[in-house]
Amino acid sequence: MHIAIIMDGNGRWAKAQNKKRIEGHKVGVEVVREITTYCAKNEEIKYLTLYAFSTENWKRPKMEVEFLMKLLDDYLKKELDTYIKNEVKFEVIGDIFKFSKKLQDRINLTKEKTKNFNKLTQILALNYGSRDEITRAVKKLCENKEEITEENISKNLDTANFPDVDLLIRTSGEVRLSNFLLWQVAYAEMFFTPTLWPDFTPKELEEIINNFKLRERRFGGI
Repeated sequence: MHIAIIMDGNGRWAKAQNKKRIEGHKVGVEVVREITTYCAKNEEIKYLTLYAFSTENWKRPKMEVEFLMKLLDDYLKKELDTYIKNEVKFEVIGDIFKFSKKLQDRINLTKEKTKNFNKLTQILALNYGSRDEITRAVKKLCENKEEITEENISKNLDTANFPDVDLLIRTSGEVRLSNFLLWQVAYAEMFFTPTLWPDFTPKELEEIINNFKLRERRFGGI
């Protein structure tokens, strides 16, 4: 099973707690650890894709963006042991070349240290936007003078080595995809929960998964 999550609501959670937005992001990172650990222990879940930083997030205040970059670097440094302990392979989708060399090195080091694990593949979407991803894939096909087909586009997406999404979840009550995996969720089952990301728990994820299992997936058929 491939689960993808739009982790939304950190800022609103912080505001409700009369705290700064960055405090919501800090708690959100703790939830990433809890959800990833839960998925690693669930044999049915093989891929977990998390929308961590979009191409549009650069529009946020400079101070918040800088904090998020540092938070990501700290997260990868601290969580390497968690990845190793739970045998989680770390992967990234998106254009990471806009990040600092230090952060790129941290990302690549984490990928290298976890490349042989196979209990769960955790995929962080970083500087990711689905329209950008599809555009880059089509450009690559044109440059290589390859035929533009669904199969060839899929092979040139950032997610070429991963299966399509089975279950998409968005927290915080918003009901939209926000430029996330538009190609890969074509036949995914979607769940939108009002729970803000810092309040999201493995128990709620388990309930959503159980609900997902009750749905009939016809993939366009009868």
